[in-house]
Amino acid sequence: METARALFAERGYANVPADEIVSAAGVTRGALYHHFADKKALFLAVFEDLEAELNAEFKAAAEAAPDQWAGAVTALSRFLDACQRPEVVRIALTDAPAVLGWQGWREVESRHGLGLITEQLDAAIEAGLIVEAPVPALAQVVLSAVIEAALMIAHAEDQALARTEAEQALLVLLSGLLKR
Repeated sequence: METARALFAERGYANVPADEIVSAAGVTRGALYHHFADKKALFLAVFEDLEAELNAEFKAAAEAAPDQWAGAVTALSRFLDACQRPEVVRIALTDAPAVLGWQGWREVESRHGLGLITEQLDAAIEAGLIVEAPVPALAQVVLSAVIEAALMIAHAEDQALARTEAEQALLVLLSGLLKR
């Protein structure tokens, strides 16, 4: 998986044949197919692993913040920074929708990002920071906005500017949830 992840990040799924992965990893083609049905299944495992790592990074950032709102803002900021990493742009934001299809990509995103967003919203409501709202629906809407921001950043000519603008837009949107 490490070898495939490095190759996918460097050149993209379509430009990395399975034979090259097994050769670079020092394993046989049979070993690859013993663990994965095909190259697409290997890619899915790589993507899931990347998403889990990112989710853990964002969760740790949120938990290290001095309060719940600062934690949410910090996690969001870390996410937007991650959207500029070449590995994230290539694997998670470019190839994943193409390889897995829109629905497959969204399912993986839902298993990872949605859980963290749901936790943050539940905690914010419990702490009295944001207005009461149906968390499952709100979390889906927030996830959609965050993914759209990620795609804007990943595909922008000026990623730094896109990141700044996306963060401003998301903070304006999310600050509307705060109790006055």
